[in-house]
Amino acid sequence: MLDPRCLLEKAYRWVDERLDLTPVIAHAAHKRVPEHKHSFWYYWGGISLFLFIVQALTGVLLMVYYRPGPEAYDSVRQITYEVKMGWLIRSVHAWSANVMIAAVFVHMFSVFFMKAYRKPREFGWWSGLGLFGLCMVFGFSGYLLPMDELAFFATRVGLAIPEVMPGMRGIISALLRGGPEVSAATLQRFFALHVVVLPALFAPLLGFHLWLVQKHGNAVPPSEDAKPLAEQRSVPFFPNFALRDMGAWLLVLNLLAVLAALFPWQLDAQADPLKPAPVGIHPEWYFMSQFQFLKMLGRVIPGTLGEFAGIGAFTLVILLWAAVPLFDPRTATGRRDRMATYFGVLLLFALIALTIVGYIEVL
Repeated sequence: MLDPRCLLEKAYRWVDERLDLTPVIAHAAHKRVPEHKHSFWYYWGGISLFLFIVQALTGVLLMVYYRPGPEAYDSVRQITYEVKMGWLIRSVHAWSANVMIAAVFVHMFSVFFMKAYRKPREFGWWSGLGLFGLCMVFGFSGYLLPMDELAFFATRVGLAIPEVMPGMRGIISALLRGGPEVSAATLQRFFALHVVVLPALFAPLLGFHLWLVQKHGNAVPPSEDAKPLAEQRSVPFFPNFALRDMGAWLLVLNLLAVLAALFPWQLDAQADPLKPAPVGIHPEWYFMSQFQFLKMLGRVIPGTLGEFAGIGAFTLVILLWAAVPLFDPRTATGRRDRMATYFGVLLLFALIALTIVGYIEVL
C-alpha cells in the first residue's frame, strides 16, 4: 500500500524542481513580525487585501447578470429583487467597497505615523499611494453602474470638478463621458474602466507592493526602534502572525455579513437626465472632504478663480504627501521629523472635519 506521505514528498519534489519553492518556504518560515504596543496597525494592510479579494469575488458574481448600457438599471433591479441572494451579493460588494476604502485610509495614516515610509521603504510608500488612488477611482467608477438617480447626479457632480482644470474639459468629455452629458456611453466606459482597466493596473502594482513588504518586512516605529535589541520582541510570521491576520479577516467578514443583512444596499429610482438634481446631492463619503473644501473655497473666492485655487491646493497637498519620504528620510533631524508629523496630523484633522461639516450641510 502506498504511503500518502511518500506521495506528497514526491509531488512536492516534482513541483519544487520546476518552481523552486524551497527558498520561498524558507523565507516564510524565518520571517518575523515585530511585536509591540503599536502592532495593532500591522493588520490593516491585510484587511485591505482581504476586502479587495471580497470585491473581486462578488464583482464577478454580479457581472453574470449585470448588463451595461440602456438596460443597466433593469439588470441591477433584477439582481436586487429577482435573482436568488442577489441582494446579498450586491450589498456585500457595496459595503466591502466602502469598508475597504476606510481600511486603506487607516493603513495609509498608520504607515505615515509609524514613519514606515523612510529608507529603504520609499517605494513601498509610493506604490501604496498608487493603490490608494486606484481604490478611489474604483469607488468612483463603480458608483455610476446601477444608473439610479443618486448615482447619476453624484457622478455628474464628480465629473464637473476636474473640468475646471485648463484643457481638461475636452479630455473629460472625450474619454469618460463620451459626450457632453452623462449617458449610456458614459456608463459603458465606466464599466470598462471598473472591470478591465483598473484591475489590469491594480493587480501588478499590488504584487509589487506585497513583494516590497516581504523584502523589507514590517517597519518598527521610532519609539520602538530606539530600544536596545534585547528589548525588541517579534513573533514568527507563520503561523503566529498569519493566524492573527486570518482572525482579523474573519472579524471583517462577520462585519460585512451584519452590514449587508441588516442594512442592505438600496436601489433608488431610475435616473432621469431631464429631471433636476435632488436636493442635497453629494458624492460618496470618501470624496466629501474635497467636495466640501471646494464649496467653502467658492464662498471666499467665487467663480473660476476659486475652482482653480481649489484644484491647485489639491495638487499641492498630493505632491507634498508623496514627497514626505524625501523630506523626512531616516537621517532627518528632529525638526524635520516633527514637521512631517504635524503635516500628517493637520491633513487627517482636515479630512475628518471637512467630511463632518459636509454631511452637516447636506443633511
